[in-house]
Amino acid sequence: MSSTERGTTAQAEPRKTPPARAWTTRLVVAGIVLSALNLRPAITSLGALLEEVRDGLGMSGGVAGLLTSVPPLCFAVFGVTAARLARRFGPAAVVCAGMAAITAGLLIRPYAGGTAGFLAFSALALMGIAVSNVLMPVIVKRWFPDRVGSMTGLYSMALALGTSAAAAVTVPVTGALGGDWHAGLVVWAGLAAAAVLPWVPLVRDRGTAPAPEPVPERTAARLRITRSRTAWALAVFFGLQATAAYITMGWMAQIFRDAGVPAGTAGLLLAVTMVMGVPLAFVIPRIAARLPHQGPIVLVLGLCGLAGYAGLYLAPAGGAWAWAMLLGVSNCAFPLALTMVGMRARTGPGVAQLSAFAQSTGYLISIPGPLLVGVLYQHSGGWGLPIALMAALMVPQMAVGVLAGRDRTVEDEAAR
Repeated sequence: MSSTERGTTAQAEPRKTPPARAWTTRLVVAGIVLSALNLRPAITSLGALLEEVRDGLGMSGGVAGLLTSVPPLCFAVFGVTAARLARRFGPAAVVCAGMAAITAGLLIRPYAGGTAGFLAFSALALMGIAVSNVLMPVIVKRWFPDRVGSMTGLYSMALALGTSAAAAVTVPVTGALGGDWHAGLVVWAGLAAAAVLPWVPLVRDRGTAPAPEPVPERTAARLRITRSRTAWALAVFFGLQATAAYITMGWMAQIFRDAGVPAGTAGLLLAVTMVMGVPLAFVIPRIAARLPHQGPIVLVLGLCGLAGYAGLYLAPAGGAWAWAMLLGVSNCAFPLALTMVGMRARTGPGVAQLSAFAQSTGYLISIPGPLLVGVLYQHSGGWGLPIALMAALMVPQMAVGVLAGRDRTVEDEAAR
């Protein structure tokens, strides 16, 4: 029996509490799906209307560049607090508050009256996203300890769907609302408000939640996540895959346009890359949860990324659809990383600490990547060097991903 299976069994068997009522479980599933749908539209809807927002607020190019680097910075800074807040108030309460913060941020930021207000309320929404990012694996582990792979897949699929939907429909919706970018951005607050609702009864009736497995306070206090090599490998893997994803979202359409692809087609190619994550984000975690070592999946996704970058370098326009699909497959390292967070810790508190550490450290690692690609593009006058950088980063991503995929837990490593 693998250590993952032992950890799952150890978590599931000791519980003597009666099964949660069916309606409560349905609320949790609805909360997970609706929350996941809201973890990226604040970012991708703004990307679709960035030019209009810049003109409307009189933003300089430098401020606009800062705005595109705010998401990973907020994820890193605020994600650290998620585990501590969850211990004090409970994961459901913190996610509920996170969805409320997203709602308030999206509702107010278009009408905040200037660049400073826009940035401040964007940060509020991103704070809600950050804590929810970290706590989704914790909630999955606590409520569905024997279905980590399938529930992570459902959550990841919903996240990918929200990402691609916001990118695809924000511009048409804005046009339907009279071309006002304020209205085009504020509509996403409605989806965030809907995500608050399933969590409210769960917060009010905390007794319906499965009791966490008993962990001696002495044992929990001894866990030092930074002593675990697996935790560091997973954090670096998370950071490098996030770097690749943000570079893809920020620059891939421009690569195609510079190669002669029409602007509309370039946007459609980017949408294809993001949509690829919808079905694969459901399938990959289910497969990963059944394997003792997730390294082979890491290597397959990495090789798809290398092939996509090679295609962008050699024939960006000629094989554009193939390169978009390959990079879409490669970007599914994100749901794989989330699945490994749930598998590399044996206990709920361990998952919370590992998730906070891996995501916060990872997002810090990802901040320079998109900016460096822009600098290389500007100074070299082409995409050769930026694409070479993207491909070079894929090699260490594969290496640390194989290390993170080994069948062991951070509790055991930290104890040693």
